[in-house]
Amino acid sequence: MREGAWFEGLQNPYRDDKVMAACGLFGVLDTSGRATGASDVVRAMANMHDRSNGLGGGFAVYGLYPDRADLYALHVMYMREEARPEAEAIIRGHFSIAQAEPVPTRPGARVSDPPDFWRYFVTPQNLDHQESSDDYVIQQVMRINTGVSGAFVFSSGKDMAVLKGVGYPEDIADYFRLDDYQGYMWVGHGRFPTNTPGWWGGAHPFNILDWTVVHNGEISSYGINVRHLEMFGYHCTMQTDTEVIAYAVDLLMRRHGLPVEVVADVLAPPFWSHLEREDEETQALHRALRQVYASLLMNGPFTIIIAHQGEMIGLTDRIRLRPLTAATKGERLFLSSEEASIRLVSPELDSVWTPIGGEPVVGRLGLSPREAPPELLALRPERIVQSTESVARTS
Repeated sequence: MREGAWFEGLQNPYRDDKVMAACGLFGVLDTSGRATGASDVVRAMANMHDRSNGLGGGFAVYGLYPDRADLYALHVMYMREEARPEAEAIIRGHFSIAQAEPVPTRPGARVSDPPDFWRYFVTPQNLDHQESSDDYVIQQVMRINTGVSGAFVFSSGKDMAVLKGVGYPEDIADYFRLDDYQGYMWVGHGRFPTNTPGWWGGAHPFNILDWTVVHNGEISSYGINVRHLEMFGYHCTMQTDTEVIAYAVDLLMRRHGLPVEVVADVLAPPFWSHLEREDEETQALHRALRQVYASLLMNGPFTIIIAHQGEMIGLTDRIRLRPLTAATKGERLFLSSEEASIRLVSPELDSVWTPIGGEPVVGRLGLSPREAPPELLALRPERIVQSTESVARTS
């Protein structure tokens, strides 16, 4: 028996081509806005090394460009040399470029065949008076990703960046020199692909504007989700469910202005048998959500961490088929696939809890976790840091 075959047999008893395994997720938000280095998120992800297989790792960091916080930071990977002038022609034609430069990388890092990485700090130009700058940026990102072969815009928000690729998370961190960055929020992912090949653009996090999503699971409703999003101008080019979740979150929260608790009820709605015990107003709300957003219901097992400027959200499917642990320490909120990774970087915690399936955990910049004691988390306090109807325990 070749090396590793015993492990594959345990993971996949059917011995077909599908790899049965998990992904590792980790997020930390300092609600005071204090910027910290990457060491905690990298150590936490390295602790979940066996949840990955080296085919994808990545990070999102917020608050790393304070001197250019009003500019969109387009991060582009070029898989072929000819793609760069084609993509830059689009960028120059639609944006004013304040700065263009290679993304700093570390030679000798344990990655293979990386593409060419560039970042552009830009301001939109030639906007229609009825068009928002965010929608304009999305249009140009979609234009490059669908129209320029070998170019992929993988990060497009303000004062944030996604840095990802083929490799274990700790190797990707070394390659992109994450030790050079500071940020008030960090999110990490170690990928074990289920249905899509491992390539540099296919690693997590997935991003649009300042929204990033990392995901552990498998969305079986991918087809109908894609068709719904395409009606609103999103082009799902990656053939992976995590891209769909990122675009769905942008549509629901930014464009439609829905609060996070309603978005959670769209993506992971409660069972009808549960709703039968609710009051008529609650039942009416959920019937309306099902009628309007039925095509965005996410079927299948999942845990996701959603991040954008000033907020971090954790959510699982309604029956918790993928793990999520939440914890607080001082001003910091942690979300992770494993409690061990949280305790590695913060051995003493104020509270640790396991969120109920389908109920979001929300942390917001400027609102301390200490304002929401663990014993009140089940009582739906104001949205500070919470897991509604969660199972909470003190450390």
